[in-house]
Amino acid sequence: MVIDDLVAIAEKERAAQKKHVIRCCMAAGCMSSDSKGVKEALDKAVKEAGLEDQVEVRGVGCMKLCCQGPLVQVDSAAEGATVEVNILGQGPLYQKVTPEDAASLIATLKGGKTNVQMGDPKDPFFTEQFSIVLANSGIVNPERIESYIAADGYQALHDVLREMTPKEVLDTILKSGLRGRGGAGYPTGLKWATVAKTASPQKYVICNADEGDPGAFMDRSVLESDPHSVLEGMAIAAYAVGATQGFVYVRAEYPLAISRLQTAIKQAKQHGLLGSGIFESPFNFNIDLRIGAGAFVCGEETALMSSVEGKRGTPRPRPPFPAESGLWGSPTLINNVETLANVAPIIRKGAEWFAGIGTEKSKGTKVFALAGKITNTGLIEVPMGTTLRKIVETMGGGAPDGGKIKAVQTGGPSGGCIPAEALDTPVDYDSLTKLGSIMGSGGMIVMDETTRMVDVARFFMEFCMDESCGKCIPCRAGTVQMHNLLTKILGRKATIRDLKKLEELCDMVKSTSLCGLGQTAPNPVLSTLRFFRNEYTELLQEDLYAGPNGNGNGTKEALSPMI
Repeated sequence: MVIDDLVAIAEKERAAQKKHVIRCCMAAGCMSSDSKGVKEALDKAVKEAGLEDQVEVRGVGCMKLCCQGPLVQVDSAAEGATVEVNILGQGPLYQKVTPEDAASLIATLKGGKTNVQMGDPKDPFFTEQFSIVLANSGIVNPERIESYIAADGYQALHDVLREMTPKEVLDTILKSGLRGRGGAGYPTGLKWATVAKTASPQKYVICNADEGDPGAFMDRSVLESDPHSVLEGMAIAAYAVGATQGFVYVRAEYPLAISRLQTAIKQAKQHGLLGSGIFESPFNFNIDLRIGAGAFVCGEETALMSSVEGKRGTPRPRPPFPAESGLWGSPTLINNVETLANVAPIIRKGAEWFAGIGTEKSKGTKVFALAGKITNTGLIEVPMGTTLRKIVETMGGGAPDGGKIKAVQTGGPSGGCIPAEALDTPVDYDSLTKLGSIMGSGGMIVMDETTRMVDVARFFMEFCMDESCGKCIPCRAGTVQMHNLLTKILGRKATIRDLKKLEELCDMVKSTSLCGLGQTAPNPVLSTLRFFRNEYTELLQEDLYAGPNGNGNGTKEALSPMI
């Protein structure tokens, strides 16, 4: 593969575009509502109407507004022109489409009418988005590498291998300000630089696609919708740090993502974009898949590496860090799906462009999965610094049926619950940390006034308790005890002493657990105690507040927060 081959593939793909492109969402959410049947019906209707030479029915990835699926968008080119392959929203977006609607949708191409529900392209859910990671989602065919190449795919990899040194690539990522999108927000360029400077004959790059947070589906959607963007990002990272082998670690619960990754890797190898002498350079790089059994702890990088090595997925003490001694004792770079999907756009458009988006300390955009008690559930991508209020009320449409938002939970089991009065908080790493939560990988669960926050705390504690690998006692035993205390509180059998013990356990587990799962497991409890303490005290036994062991003056209000 040389640059002329890449250009020829792109030009051929664009030239083959038909006058009408009907894009049908074939991501997991819409597939669960029979979008496969919708696409088959559309293909049949096109054939019956004799429009095969004018109409392409394209299966695409996530079109973002998941609650209205299956989604179908009809794009038509101007007379004598072709449809742009990388522009979303050229035509009407139809919602909740069924196979029975196919004939009427095809009839609209000849001036006919349809009763299928149409979405509003001016809805803030769409207009307030700023897509970098999701730029190709819902547009390219994820199962055809030619579709990705026509959207400037693998151009960045070519430019890196033919025009840049590894140090120049590292400098570009550093200057961009990209931080890891997996949760901790560590500067990506610094992590790459550490791996690059570690001398070793063998280095590895791992894509962490073990997305285990309840309510999170960002990484899954990217892999289902635009797998080549992740492969290209991995190859660029490997060139920068000196690695020759990559692994994508993805959980077995993502069969569609796995299938499309397998197809993408095979196609990239066939086109010489993975393997030996990529773009006729000395750079060699291969990528293999590793399928995880679904353990939440394997999202932690050292546990993930143990699983890749064929061992039980349990964390290792750090240091040494993976950048110095990781997979099979070799320097290993681990980034998550979204982090790697940002790499090629940064190379193509420049570090300054990316650094100009977001805030001073949180650059670029962030993808969120909106779920819970909210009108518009689905995927959004917004600049860092966008307020929670804009995300959940303006874009998300607020709570359904006129309800009021009570809290927003970010960061999954490792995050916290942010109260409605703090919705004007900008979404960036530092602001969320101050509220006792974290950015996390991007799950965002909205709760309305019907939600009991102690129930929420117990739900996440039960999750962490079940998912604990059991290697360290604080997490293994501490989460069980915290869950028992929360159950006791909900059963109205707890006293002030129990509440105090719960807070002490939170501090112990947070301070002494071996890995991030245990260290952050108390966060949902701590945040709900901080902002919704009255919901805990209202459940305590009234008659045990006063007296020598009551630790108070007989009133719930006398309890002072310990956090």
